[in-house]
This record gives sequence, structure tokens and C-alpha cells, in this order.
Amino acid sequence: MTDAVAKPFNILAVAQSGRLEHQAIILTASLRQQAPHWRGRLILAEPLPDGAWAGQDTRISGPVRDLLSELGAEIQPFTARHFGGNYPYGNKIEALSLLPAGEPFLFLDTDTLILGPLERLAGSLDRPSASMRREGTWPEPPLYGPGRSEIWASLYERFGLDFDSSLDRRYSEDDWRRYLYFNAGWFAGPDPAVFGARFLDWALAVRREPGDALACQSLDPWLDQVVLPLVIHSLGGGRPGMDLAGLDGDLTCHYRNLPLLYARESDAAIEVLENAVAPNRIKKVLRDWQPAKRLIYQGKGRDKVRPLFPDREASTPEKPIRKRLRAEGWWMP
Repeated sequence: MTDAVAKPFNILAVAQSGRLEHQAIILTASLRQQAPHWRGRLILAEPLPDGAWAGQDTRISGPVRDLLSELGAEIQPFTARHFGGNYPYGNKIEALSLLPAGEPFLFLDTDTLILGPLERLAGSLDRPSASMRREGTWPEPPLYGPGRSEIWASLYERFGLDFDSSLDRRYSEDDWRRYLYFNAGWFAGPDPAVFGARFLDWALAVRREPGDALACQSLDPWLDQVVLPLVIHSLGGGRPGMDLAGLDGDLTCHYRNLPLLYARESDAAIEVLENAVAPNRIKKVLRDWQPAKRLIYQGKGRDKVRPLFPDREASTPEKPIRKRLRAEGWWMP
């Protein structure tokens, strides 16, 4: 299927008051700059301050709302019924219900920078998949068992899935890379209604009854990343192929945090970031967010943070980078 005839896909991200609404400006501005020919809908899911978010300030501020709308984002409110403030990562699971059924979708964490023409992905989202830019964060097998294989196998068995076909046999049983494990920073598929319903049902089931094999495992904040591979595998998906290589590559950058972006991402990513948010209409809103004001507009990201990490390697674990940023006073959550 060529880009010319492929069905356009929609993008979903979550935005709410505070850090996420400002990251949504960066996401939207870089999308409009770097992918001007992309023809899908950018839907920003805004959790309402009721339901599972009752009593908390979640609404996007007026100036940010106006700017996002001006940039072409569709802000759609939803009521979180199951996760909310107790597990904010659950927003992405419940927000999938906002997307039109039967249309290909790409979920992006709001802390994502668009680097290139996303229209290249048209026709590539028929097989569910997700981000491989991850570390071996889950599970953490206890000293006397169960091991990784037993933990993962228990989940596949619970939901009637074939465990063996999910394995990457290039790696040993003790190696976390053997098992289907994703970062939930992006995931995609052909039908958000089917994907979202299963994601929600299975996440609630695992949270409610983790099972004996997970008795020593933390599900906060890992619940979404534990259930995501099960959903993808059940829908005939798996590890991304070359058609999705641009995600976490030359099309998108999941930077997670502005100091981390300046610490470890490419010069090209920095250029895209700073050019995308340079227009005055964006600057006058985004500079109210201290990380953007100091790191981008006051130039501290280039002048102070970047020189701390002259030997940037994509394989460097995130933990020591965060530790160094904190020690130098440049960690800004």
C-alpha cells in the first residue's frame, strides 16, 4: 500500500494542566513544522477533574488551550473511571476510547518531539506494535524465584496466549530482551476500539488479581508496560519492523524530560526543538513554563546542560544521566 492511497492515521496524546500541557505545545508545534503534509487528526485527550481525577486540577489553561487549538490540535475531554490520580499512566488506556473505531492510530506520549514527515508511516500501522526504546525495568525476579520466564509465562497463560511465539530466542532465559517488552511511549494499531477495550480489561484484571507469579513485583508505574505486550501479541502484532523504524529514529524522539533531551539527544533534535518553538506566538505561552524558559529561551540547555554530556551514547542508561543532572542542579521534572 503506497502513501498516496493508504488510509490516514490519527494521533492521540494526553494533555492536562502543568507539565503535560506545555509538552503538548512542543509536540504540536514540531508536528506542524516537520510533518506539514500529514493529514490525520491530532487528538489531545484532556482528563476532566471528576471521576478518578475528582478534586484535582486537570484542565488545560486558557492560553495553552488557545494556542493548541490555533496549531490544529483537537482537545477532547474525557472522564477517567478507573485510574486517574492514583495511576496517571492509565490515562493513555482510557483515552483510546476517544479515537474513531476502525481507523489506524498512533499513540504518542506528550513528551515526544516530531523530527520528520510522519506521512511516511501511512499504511504501516495495520500490525500492532510499540516502542523498543526501553530498558529492562520489569520484572525484577526475586532471588529464589520465580524467574523472568515463569513470570511472563503466567501472564500469557492467564489470557490464553501462546507464550513461545513471543520470545526472541537470540537471548537467554535470564536476559530481559528475550521477552516481548515495550516502552509505552508510542504504540499503534489498526483499530483503537478493539485495542483500547482489551488494554483496559486486561490492565484492570492484572491490577485486581496479579497472581502468585507477580506477588513480589511492582505494578506502579509498570502496569501499562506489563499489559501492553500481551495486548499487542493477542492482536497479531509484535516487535516493530523496518516500516516503523522512523519511530524512535528519524521521525520521532521520545525525550521524556527537557533536561534529558539536552543531555542525550542529537544535535538535529535540538535544532528541531528550538526552531519549532521559536515563533513569538508560541514563545509567549511556552516561556511561562520554567524548564522551557531556562533551557530553551535563556539558552541554558545548550550552554550548561549539553556540555555536561560530551560523549552521548544512545545506549547509556537513563538513571546515571538523571543522577548527574540532579547533582548539577539541572533536573526539572
